[in-house]
Amino acid sequence: MAVSCFDFLGFQEALKKMRDVDDKIIYALNALPTESFKGQVNSESTCRDLYTKLQQSHLARQSNIRNCITLSAATLKKLREQREAQPDDMDTDSKFKAEQRKLRVLQAELNVEDIIKERSYKAFNERCRNYFHAGE
Repeated sequence: MAVSCFDFLGFQEALKKMRDVDDKIIYALNALPTESFKGQVNSESTCRDLYTKLQQSHLARQSNIRNCITLSAATLKKLREQREAQPDDMDTDSKFKAEQRKLRVLQAELNVEDIIKERSYKAFNERCRNYFHAGE
């Protein structure tokens, strides 16, 4: 899912939707049976599917964030050049500062992604380690 970087609020909303898998991982893991109901659900298949969804979601989000960081950095470079050429242009200065803030927020989103990813895989491993091992 490609996300537009130009509408920043739209970008954040799209990220929120893309994080749905991570937000609901506990509910998905609660679908795994307890020892007494082990035979009624294929736990290996459930864990494999969930792992695939997590991986795809993490890769898509990270790719979208990195893409927006690249675009924002390029825009910032152009604005810096304009700003140096016309130091008295308040409009360019304002756009430059706004783009700087946007770039900082995008870079912070990468850190947020690491935290979300770590939390999700921790929960996944706690519940699925008996049924599925990544890389098999």
